[in-house]
Amino acid sequence: MDDIAKYIEHTNLNPLITVSDVDRLAHEAIEINCFGLCVPPFWVKRARREIGNSKLTLVTVVGFPLGYQMTETKLDEIQRAIDNGVDEIDVVWNLSAFKSGFPWTKIELAKCAKLAHASGKMLKVIIETSYLNDSEIVEGCKICADSGADFVKTSTGFASGGASADHVALMRNALPSSVGIKASGGINKKAIAMAMLEAGADRIGTSAGVEICKKL
Repeated sequence: MDDIAKYIEHTNLNPLITVSDVDRLAHEAIEINCFGLCVPPFWVKRARREIGNSKLTLVTVVGFPLGYQMTETKLDEIQRAIDNGVDEIDVVWNLSAFKSGFPWTKIELAKCAKLAHASGKMLKVIIETSYLNDSEIVEGCKICADSGADFVKTSTGFASGGASADHVALMRNALPSSVGIKASGGINKKAIAMAMLEAGADRIGTSAGVEICKKL
């Protein structure tokens, strides 16, 4: 964990993000040599152009931030993101369906994973841990893993709470080693990021990538 930058997805999902913000985010990500860059779907094509031939992984979100869009809408978003040059997709699962006990949660995620994997892309599923109790987090992780998700992600950053080390540790125990964890939401200091990694996270989603990495 000495090189924390390799775990960082430098992120800006603020609704007020502008083209200059996107360009700056891309240039910052290249400068700190982090793992990836996460931008809203509208800005994927622009971000792809800005990062050029760098090794940055380009990430976007789908069904963001509430997750209760129709499955067909999410699949369309995924395909458009792929067409625009994204490498990884962070999809918000249907928390409403999950809380209702509907099996559609798993069916939807399996469809999303199939589409992403058909193009060689990775799928992360945002389960929004702040809205779940411990048993629901464990159940949700199992659903994600069984659906073919590559990662399970803690939070959108738009809910009542973000990532916690305790939740990350719980997720790590519930998931097979083949499924990664992305901790996101409220991670704005190096100490917090390190705590997430030590708890079992494989990626860190943060808008404070520059601040965290410059304190190495």
